[in-house]
Amino acid sequence: MNGTSTAHAAITIVNALPTGVGCALGISLEATARVSLEALGPGAPSLFEVDGPADSPLVRESLREALASASPGAGYRAAVGLSSEIPPSRGLKSSSAVASAVAGATYRALGRTVPALELARLSARVGRRVGVSATGAFDDALAGLTSGFLITDNREDALLRAAPVDPSLRVALLIPPSVHSPSPDWKAAFERRAAESHEAIGHAAEGRWGAACERNSVLVEEVMGYDYRDLRKRLRDRGAIACGVSGLGPTLSALVAADHAEDVLAELPAGLGERRLVPVASGDPLAPREEP
Repeated sequence: MNGTSTAHAAITIVNALPTGVGCALGISLEATARVSLEALGPGAPSLFEVDGPADSPLVRESLREALASASPGAGYRAAVGLSSEIPPSRGLKSSSAVASAVAGATYRALGRTVPALELARLSARVGRRVGVSATGAFDDALAGLTSGFLITDNREDALLRAAPVDPSLRVALLIPPSVHSPSPDWKAAFERRAAESHEAIGHAAEGRWGAACERNSVLVEEVMGYDYRDLRKRLRDRGAIACGVSGLGPTLSALVAADHAEDVLAELPAGLGERRLVPVASGDPLAPREEP
């Protein structure tokens, strides 16, 4: 029994660490998992074989959670392979994408396909359990399985709002080589700034994605010690619709119309890290496209 599943990266509009409410947007960098299962019978302990570079508590727990959910009480020999083009620990939601891809591939190997909401909730549970996410990052997991702007309450793993995104938009990324520590390390520092995050949440609730991203980035930069203020202004002058730190950084993302994308990409300083230009994700939307 074999299954393959893909999830993609996402960028932050509003970070959920201060209040539990977050907003994310999927982008087309992918993580793909391949799972092969051999049934060992009821009550038998499951045995996991994970490709060396892919082996981690996150991968094993995602596999274990999906098996327990889809086939409780049964044992399996499971082989897992993983490939990902999402840089880890840079704020692009690699952990959520990996957890979703592994769990999705496991379900498919068992002949099941689960809705994006259910798969994202599984990813959030696993993220909390293994300690890679303080909130579970339900917004990031869901954004990695569908398209559009998603506002969620990560305390309840609940979707608050889904809004469509223009599929022609691009995202310019500046990805420095440094990495951030897991979000539980930063939870208390962000919670102390919860009142400041409500303004960003309000902008997102009104569909003012640029204002939400800007306010969120000011807060994240102050807590994490980044200084992208002047660069963000230059990116907006070049045509960026929304720009700011993604996740805990250090990645800076800029949402931009296709006809301004190269200008925005050129404004990103090559000396600070890798530059990429990618489309927004175009998976199945959770909200219908608005009529023009």
